[in-house]
Amino acid sequence: MTANTTTFPDENALPGEYLAEAIISSSNLVHNYRRIREKIADNCRIMGIVKANAYGHDARQVSKTLESLGTSDFGVANIEEARLLRQQGAVSGNAAILAFCSPLPSHLPLYLQHDIEATICDFDMFRAAESVSSAYNIPLKVHVKIDTGMGRLGIQPETAGLLLKAVEQSPHLRLMGAYTHFAQSTLQNDFTAGQLATFTQVCSEFEHHAGRNICKHAANSGALLCFREACLDMVRPGIMLYGYPPDDSVKNRIDLKPVMELRTKVIFIKDVEAGTTISYNRRWTAPSRSRIATLSAGYADGYHRTLSNQTKVLIRGNHYNQVGTVTMDQIMVDLGKNSNVRVGDDAVLFGWNGPSASDLAKAAGTISYEILCAVSSRVARVFV
Repeated sequence: MTANTTTFPDENALPGEYLAEAIISSSNLVHNYRRIREKIADNCRIMGIVKANAYGHDARQVSKTLESLGTSDFGVANIEEARLLRQQGAVSGNAAILAFCSPLPSHLPLYLQHDIEATICDFDMFRAAESVSSAYNIPLKVHVKIDTGMGRLGIQPETAGLLLKAVEQSPHLRLMGAYTHFAQSTLQNDFTAGQLATFTQVCSEFEHHAGRNICKHAANSGALLCFREACLDMVRPGIMLYGYPPDDSVKNRIDLKPVMELRTKVIFIKDVEAGTTISYNRRWTAPSRSRIATLSAGYADGYHRTLSNQTKVLIRGNHYNQVGTVTMDQIMVDLGKNSNVRVGDDAVLFGWNGPSASDLAKAAGTISYEILCAVSSRVARVFV
């Protein structure tokens, strides 16, 4: 019996043949970071917001790039994201990682094990944190969150001073800072100004009695652009790092470059006659004889179903209408009567070429944040 000597390609050697890939531009990320740095004082720290897998961009690689630029503070949603950053070696041991969610008491040992800074919002969590820290004989690093009007997480301003004092005086906890979050960060109105005034007053009174300053942070991307008074000791840019303004009202205030380009492949082309319907529920009908290309990405890859018949795709330098209902794994585009598009060609769904994530967000009735975060884990991330 003859041995099988067939040699197959290395499965890791074909990055150009991914059916769907998110190209992540390190140079565009660096560009955006530097534009943000120019907007704030030299002594103001930048917390790199890398929650939700760095808004879909790969938190590990993004964090490494940001730390190389001088970032030593990172913000994530919860302990799972924080622990993953540590376990992957995405940041150095000296980097601080703050988890924004209020922890469950059972998770507190993980904060100690992985040196994660916890958000404390009430006295119940304060007591739980003290108990766990005391049991392990390791001080827990905490930030106190104050709810000044977002209505999501945080202690009310009236009792925030007492909580800050309790944390400061605890032998088991280490107060690293205090923060709040704006509900309308791009609007220079009385409500936002009131949030900042309330926050700074609480912190000022505490600092006066404690005899020391603490790290105060409030400004997200919107406030960084529209409410410079809120750029206190540290700022928390998220969407701006990835190349988009928080909303269109401020899009001309800073020069940003998209960091992600979502690409897929043309996998099939067919000619159809006038009257032919395309995809589920027959929501598009060919008005004349045309060529239809099928692309290998759908809503399971992050291309929203609500984009059906609403946007364009870039192939070989030309924009073509997406047609028919977006399916789980494929979409179709109308190439017209004549086209040089071939099977295997790249198709840009959004990015620095083609439509932007903001363009798709408008068509889908959502925001660029959601378009970026929706790019699923089955889409390969390729850093360039």
